[in-house]
Amino acid sequence: MQIATDDPRRPDVLGLLEEHLSDMYATSPAESVHALDPDALAAPSITFWTAREDDLLLGCVALKRLSDEHAELKSMRTATAARRRGIAGLLLDHVLTAARERGHRRISLETGTEDYFAAARTLYLGRGFTECGPFEGYVLDPHSVFLTREL
Repeated sequence: MQIATDDPRRPDVLGLLEEHLSDMYATSPAESVHALDPDALAAPSITFWTAREDDLLLGCVALKRLSDEHAELKSMRTATAARRRGIAGLLLDHVLTAARERGHRRISLETGTEDYFAAARTLYLGRGFTECGPFEGYVLDPHSVFLTREL
């Protein structure tokens, strides 16, 4: 498996991101969905990676620079066929390493409070994230949990 920077507008990635957005809207009220569309993920302040095995898309993740010291994890998604293989953990570890190498001291994220997001919350908490308040324009929301980790 290889993790490399990629274009969020590649056809297979578009399919994965459409699935991601669809699931977000199916499990959370629209005002509580903070997933970015492919064009937003291509912004200069965001680095987007995919995990692939023999060019088969396994998952994706993005890192948004908020400041020199702070970054945000965005759009982490594992392809349905690749679930329960540890892909999300490998992507998360990759992003944590990249954030450290870029000099960020903290990485934060927003995820859902619904049962659908339980596995994601477990992964983040297991990697040292702790609950925090809203950051970078987010507001308190009963459908969101905010997590952060010092690097």
